[in-house]
Amino acid sequence: MIDFDMLALGSTVAEESGSRLIQARMRVIIDNDFSGDPDDLFALVHHVLSPSIEIPLIIGSHLSVGDEWDPSNVQAAKAKARAEETLRIMGLEHNFRVVQGSNAGLEDRQTPKPSDAVEGIIAEAMRDDVRPLYMVCGAGLTDLASAYLTKPEIAKRLIVIWIGGPEYPDIAPTPPDVGKYEYNQRIDPLSAQVVFNDSDLQVWQVPRSSYRECLISYAELLTRVKPMGAIGSFLYDNIVRIYKWRKESSLGAGETYILGDQPLVTLTALQASFHPEPSSSTFVTRPAPTINEKGSYEDNPKGRHIRVYTHTDVRLTFDDFFEKLALFAKA
Repeated sequence: MIDFDMLALGSTVAEESGSRLIQARMRVIIDNDFSGDPDDLFALVHHVLSPSIEIPLIIGSHLSVGDEWDPSNVQAAKAKARAEETLRIMGLEHNFRVVQGSNAGLEDRQTPKPSDAVEGIIAEAMRDDVRPLYMVCGAGLTDLASAYLTKPEIAKRLIVIWIGGPEYPDIAPTPPDVGKYEYNQRIDPLSAQVVFNDSDLQVWQVPRSSYRECLISYAELLTRVKPMGAIGSFLYDNIVRIYKWRKESSLGAGETYILGDQPLVTLTALQASFHPEPSSSTFVTRPAPTINEKGSYEDNPKGRHIRVYTHTDVRLTFDDFFEKLALFAKA
């Protein structure tokens, strides 16, 4: 965690004691496929600029086999390198521990995939600390599922926030032409079945219908991201690359881009000040469904209760991101 008050806000926030006004009140493990869709880079930057969280571990995880973003067989290694590059551009490469997850998904629902990520998840989950631990997953669930299969005791020691899974029919309609699996579910369908069907992990799910709300406009990218120093330019360039790609292959991307991993920040760093909870976002609590072989939900009345977020506070999320980026650029 950076000393955000002193770095960006200067002495105006100094207390008589000399301590920071905002202190880390929770721990957040970040797991994402940083070699894929650049929305994960925006969420990473936003998280590391958030002083209310401590980040003990950043995990670079894999994409689906032959993924169009990165068809290689070393996706997790590339994801780790991409996260390290982002931190290096910010001058924060020595502030965080970045590790690699598995380069491949589960082969069955009983056998974990060992990795540095799995060891790190277990170590942090089992470490004594009064602050709550969240594991935020913006991609597949291979490393989380492997950690659970290796040491099931972690289930009661962390809360999982997952960007993934298709729409619930009673909550939102399914968009056209989405394919068999939701994108992050497709990365490792077996790991999603482990987490939902087999585990007792505490889950906050942000399904596709909710994460698609997180739209940033091209005008905002031009005026509120690109001018914000080296990291702003880096983030902007990553999105422009996608616009060029889409222009060549189809009718284009339009005027917006979905930064679908941003709720990972909203639901952790941007919780309410009193009685900490993501109080400006809405959810329903329901028994965890069974995920079948087709990737669809089946009702499971006996399933443990999970949260399914129906809406996240996009206004708070993006305003906070833009302002933190600007403060960091000024510093």
